[in-house]
Amino acid sequence: MEAVILILGLLFFAFVALGVYAGVKAVGAAKRGVDRTISQARRTVEETTLRAKSYGQTGVGGELAQLRLALRTSMRATQEALRAGAAEDASLSESLGLFQRLSVHGRELDEELKKLEREPDRATVASLLPSLKQRTERITHSADSLRWAARDRARQFSDDSLDALNAQIDVEAGALRHWTVEPDEPVQGQNGPQQGDASGRSRGQSQGHRSQAPGHDQQQQPGQGQGSGSGDSEARAITASDPRRQTGYPWQKAPRSETTN
Repeated sequence: MEAVILILGLLFFAFVALGVYAGVKAVGAAKRGVDRTISQARRTVEETTLRAKSYGQTGVGGELAQLRLALRTSMRATQEALRAGAAEDASLSESLGLFQRLSVHGRELDEELKKLEREPDRATVASLLPSLKQRTERITHSADSLRWAARDRARQFSDDSLDALNAQIDVEAGALRHWTVEPDEPVQGQNGPQQGDASGRSRGQSQGHRSQAPGHDQQQQPGQGQGSGSGDSEARAITASDPRRQTGYPWQKAPRSETTN
C-alpha cells in the first residue's frame, strides 16, 4: 500500500514539473515573439523615418540618413539571404560567421551615424562625412559580395540539378519510345520470308534438275533402257497374259467364269 502511494506521489510531482516546464517554455516563446514583433515594428519605423529624412532633408542630416538607410538595407538583405541559404547549404555556415563579424562593424557605424544626427556642430559632422561614406561603402560592398555569392551558388546548384533532371527525362523519354519501329525494319521483315521462299524454291528447282539429270543420262545410254523396254513390250504382244495370274487390287471384283449363266 505504501509503495502504491509513493508511486502515485511521484507521478503527481512529475506531471506538475512537466506542466511548469511547458508553461515556462510557452511564456518564453510568447515573450520572444513579442520582442521580435516590437523589434520589427521599431525597425520599420526607423527605416521609414530615415527614408523620409533622406528625401526631405538637405545637407548633413539628409546625407547621414542616406548612409544609415543604405547600410541597414544592405545588411538586412544579406542576413536574410545567408540564413535562408544556410538552411539548405551547410557550406554557407562559414559565410554566415563572416557576416556576423561584419555585422559588428555595421552596428558600430550605425550607432555612430545615429549619434551624429543629433550632433549640433554641423561643420564637424560635414568634415567627417567623407570617411563615414568610405566606411559605409566598404561594409555594404562586403555585404553585397556575400549576398550575391550566395545567390550565384544557389543558382548554380539549381542549374546543375535542372541539367541532371533534363538528362534523366531524356533517358526516360527514349525508353518510353522504345516500341517505335524504324522505317527499314518492316521492309526487311516483309521481304525476308519472300526472299527465303524464293531462295528455297530456286534451291529446290536446282536440286530437282540435278536429280533428273542422271536419269536422262541413263536413258541416253545405248542398249540398256531402250532395249529392255522394247523387248518387254514385244514379249507381251506375242504371249497373252493369263487373267488368273494377274494380281488384282482388293476393291476389284473377282472375274466370272464363262460357264456361269
